[in-house]
Amino acid sequence: MANPTGFLETKRQGLSYRPADDRTKDFDQVAQPIPDETLKAQAARCMDCGVPFCSNPNNGRGGCPLGNIIPDWNDLVYRDKWEDAIARLHSTNNFPEFTGSICPAPCESGCVLGINDDPVTIKNIELKIVNHAWESGHIKAVVPEKRSGRSVAVVGSGPAGLAAAQQLCRAGHTVTVFEKNDRVGGLLRYGIPNFKMEKWIIDRRLEQMKEEGVSFQTGVAVGQDLTVADLRKNFDAVLLCMGSESPRDLPVEGRELGGVHFAMDFLPQATKRVLGDDLPAEDDILARGKHVIVLGGGDTGSDCVGTSLRQGAASVTSIELLEEPPTGTNPGTPWPMWPVIARSSSSHDEGGERKFAMMTKKFSGGNGRVGSLHGIEIRFGDPDESGRPVIEELPGTEFELKADLVLLALGFLGPVQAGLIKDLGLKLDPRGNVDAAQNDFKTSEPGVFAAGDCRRGQSLVVWAQWEGREAARSVDQYLSGETRLQQRSSPGHFPG
Repeated sequence: MANPTGFLETKRQGLSYRPADDRTKDFDQVAQPIPDETLKAQAARCMDCGVPFCSNPNNGRGGCPLGNIIPDWNDLVYRDKWEDAIARLHSTNNFPEFTGSICPAPCESGCVLGINDDPVTIKNIELKIVNHAWESGHIKAVVPEKRSGRSVAVVGSGPAGLAAAQQLCRAGHTVTVFEKNDRVGGLLRYGIPNFKMEKWIIDRRLEQMKEEGVSFQTGVAVGQDLTVADLRKNFDAVLLCMGSESPRDLPVEGRELGGVHFAMDFLPQATKRVLGDDLPAEDDILARGKHVIVLGGGDTGSDCVGTSLRQGAASVTSIELLEEPPTGTNPGTPWPMWPVIARSSSSHDEGGERKFAMMTKKFSGGNGRVGSLHGIEIRFGDPDESGRPVIEELPGTEFELKADLVLLALGFLGPVQAGLIKDLGLKLDPRGNVDAAQNDFKTSEPGVFAAGDCRRGQSLVVWAQWEGREAARSVDQYLSGETRLQQRSSPGHFPG
């Protein structure tokens, strides 16, 4: 415990952002650095709570899936022991700068102080620890003393693939990461805008991993550019971490009109422009001067809002099917559950309009391009036999909105099955994800493992890293007959 009375003396101080009028003119990071002394005072708010719910996830999704030893590194930060703090943080988390930048911080919903006060700013402290470590030279390559002679192919370079690759390399195996895009990082690279996480942050870690011995091959779509037969022939084990990239569509009239795009066709283009890439004019999706409508109110939808504003959209309207959550607290999701409450991201705070409880009925336009969105207001009635609330359209609430660009941010249905998954002949679960048990991450094909969103479905960066780390343990066990990689307690259970 850092300071026994810290939580009584100091109020929570969260992130501060550059002014909205300033930050929407560029794609630079919106969050401003927090001084060391401020963070030390915030770390001192951590209580001697006895049972740190922040460190372990519960059934309501509060708590940290990685099992970050949060009270320990809060104490170390307060005592100015930054090198010990990063060592403790790295013991459970390969890439704290990823989670510290883009994780929604379910750990904070499990903070015991949050029962009757604002929770500790855990996420901000985590990010400060890792940034301080980079600046101080405390982060170095960890090269294994000897190699096992066994090889692993990791397919996909998102957070699950990168975490698994680093763990397996440090266990002594020869690891090759295959990425179908031109740069490593998966959705960390092309799904997260620069204003939330600048890409040099990824590149810095990649240099560390290369020094440790991890090999990266970009522009390789396994199952197309590299056959499954060659993959199995050249590697002793295969770990699939290719994410959940089948987007949920909106099958309504006018969906085929030009200007209606999936969010994940729009966001990667925006990042490529920021990185200096030239894009074919005929494929360009730009918000400049257009009336933009974003369908979907989650993180991806929020990223579309912020990106559209920076590209100079004439207007941005975000439409959510669900009703607006309550403000402040929600009796339906009490502590330590993840609170379903009204939230406003930094992008939403920059401008545009948000609308809730509205359903899109059709798109219309002329000359093959979208010009309007037609919808109706709804409410959710009593559940049907399946337990799902029935959507009721409200007569007389029909509306039409001008729309030059419509971005579908409606979530994902699972991994792309054509190609690699089909060629491997893998068994799928009822939701269309790769069927692999959480205790060993083994698929129906011997020597093939799966982790991350392709196994569990669309989820958080912190869950992806946990899955990558745990899958690496299973792969190591398969290759070596035993594993020395650290095990984290099962989700929902506290370590004994």
